[in-house]
Amino acid sequence: MITTTNLSSRNWLGPYRVFAIFALMVLTLLSLSRIGLLLWQWPRVEGSGDLGWMLLQGVRADLILVGLLLAVPVLLAPVLALPKLFKFWRGFALIWSLIALTLVIFIELSTPSFVAQYDIRPNRLYIEYLKYPKEVFSTLWQGFRGPLIGGTLLTFLLVWAGVRVLGAQAKQMRPFSVLKLCLTWPLVVIVVFISIRSTFDHRPANPALFAITSDSLVNSLIINSPYSVLYAAYSMRYEARSSEIYGKLDEAQMVKLVLDWPWLKNYEFKNPDYPTLHQQQATVQRDKPLNLVIVLQESLGATFVESLGGVPVTPELEKLKSEGIWFEQLYATGTRSVRGIEAVVAGYYPTPAQSTVKLANSQQNFTTVASILKSQGYQTQFVYGGEAHFDNMRGFFTGNGFSQIVDINQIKQPKFVGSWGASDEDLFNTAHQQLQQLHSSGKPFLSLIFTSSNHEPFEFPDGRIELHEQPKNTVNNAVKYADWSMGQFFQQAKASSYWQDTLFLIVADHDNRVYGSNLIPLEKFKIPGLILGADVKPERLNVLSSQVDLVPTLLSMMGVSACHPLMGRDLTLDRTSPGRALIQFDQYFALMQGKELTILKPNQEVQMASYDESQQKLHLLERPATQAERDKALAQVQMPAFLYREQKYKSDVGCGAN
Repeated sequence: MITTTNLSSRNWLGPYRVFAIFALMVLTLLSLSRIGLLLWQWPRVEGSGDLGWMLLQGVRADLILVGLLLAVPVLLAPVLALPKLFKFWRGFALIWSLIALTLVIFIELSTPSFVAQYDIRPNRLYIEYLKYPKEVFSTLWQGFRGPLIGGTLLTFLLVWAGVRVLGAQAKQMRPFSVLKLCLTWPLVVIVVFISIRSTFDHRPANPALFAITSDSLVNSLIINSPYSVLYAAYSMRYEARSSEIYGKLDEAQMVKLVLDWPWLKNYEFKNPDYPTLHQQQATVQRDKPLNLVIVLQESLGATFVESLGGVPVTPELEKLKSEGIWFEQLYATGTRSVRGIEAVVAGYYPTPAQSTVKLANSQQNFTTVASILKSQGYQTQFVYGGEAHFDNMRGFFTGNGFSQIVDINQIKQPKFVGSWGASDEDLFNTAHQQLQQLHSSGKPFLSLIFTSSNHEPFEFPDGRIELHEQPKNTVNNAVKYADWSMGQFFQQAKASSYWQDTLFLIVADHDNRVYGSNLIPLEKFKIPGLILGADVKPERLNVLSSQVDLVPTLLSMMGVSACHPLMGRDLTLDRTSPGRALIQFDQYFALMQGKELTILKPNQEVQMASYDESQQKLHLLERPATQAERDKALAQVQMPAFLYREQKYKSDVGCGAN
């Protein structure tokens, strides 16, 4: 029987002994991991600041994590750590600590692979991908087999060591008397509270507080991966008000600033309940509106297009660009496929929340190009080489205007199937057959074709292209194969009956990897865009543009007038006024106008910067943002969150006043 008499002087930690040793183990492991990661990225760390200060701030972030992991057992201590329940408390303390230790070790050991792919510590993407274990495991097994096996083995070894150490400490743990437990418990709570809050300012610490350099990767290395993931999970609870991390404008001011762009001046916004709803009149008048085919290219950033300063692995795209309207200054809104989908397909501005493709309030009656065109008699379909449920695409599309979904289950006898589904040539062959069938019906159509071959682990069939480099399964080779497949498709399309009646858009969802030493790696947001087909005349478009500008432009070129809430720019109507780009990078939002950016940070001062594209360098400016600059940027990121939350991004309510 456990008693509180004749306790050793070594029992000063009492019922908290296991947790104290656990805390020391976690702090040691995370510090060693951080040092290793900083040394790995030393060329970028060296020029970013004081290493000692970074390590000190890292320990501060680690203490936040330890406090979060210990909060629950500490709060339960007055009930469970009593002498009469101490046997249960001992087992609870050991199991809790081992589970927490396992999670810390596993997430931290997976960090190098995540950094190699995303150039940042694990964040909300780490959580989102857990929903798709089949695709994720296949990608890891094919592309990261060594790190996966090694990390798993090392996790087991470290956890086994943790079991030995913490198990021994649990056996030595002794209870406090009831009086001593009651007297010491408030002190322990205060220590944990201070550890979690980590500051005496009016707001508690968050990952943005540790952004002390101009390099986003280095900033993320200062903290630790479990804390980054936990904070991302916490933030996801507030998706509907996600933009409020930057501040808040009143509704009237927000609406005024969002609509204060030259290309929106000629529209009438008559419905006060739907502030962005307006009638867009097509600038091109046609007896019969054109069909529309959107080729959404997976991860095709400007870094793979020679004429945009990239690697020469897209010769087919380079040939096609002379046949249509080629975007020289087009920027993606984010770093994920679903972010590209919401911008290209729905014309929707980015927010710090998940893409609206995944959010509950946008699964029905949310405006997309498909819902606009379907209301005007168009046949609408989505064609994908993988499984359409991935990233909730099937649910979002079917609820918002897409009548037909064609995925790997409808692709007959594919020539090659990889981790992400059928190859791009199988996809495009199927798409061509589908377009022929749609055209034969005599009704106009929309088809969204989404590629996947240019995706880790970069699998594609042999014998199709002359490899750009060795070994075979690299991103440059995968891009070249995807480009070849697209080239084959357009050869078929030009010879088809539907070519003259169809407008085609080729655009990327995002770049392959968004990385770099800039606070926002803007060079990795630049993407190619090309509109061709039908009667399109060749043109180089050099105005700064965003993915959200594409649908309004396409509608005008197709001859489709429509009532909708899209806030993008119709580039057939206005090509002279300065443009803008909207960038969401992790927890940062940037409004780019010309070469200057207004960067919003969570619960921090606004940062002004200028971008030197020739050097691909973002220069942080010392001058503070004006109130007008801050409010203009804040309105752009606050409005989409407002439209989502209040369910006002609809086009089926009419453009007149109620």
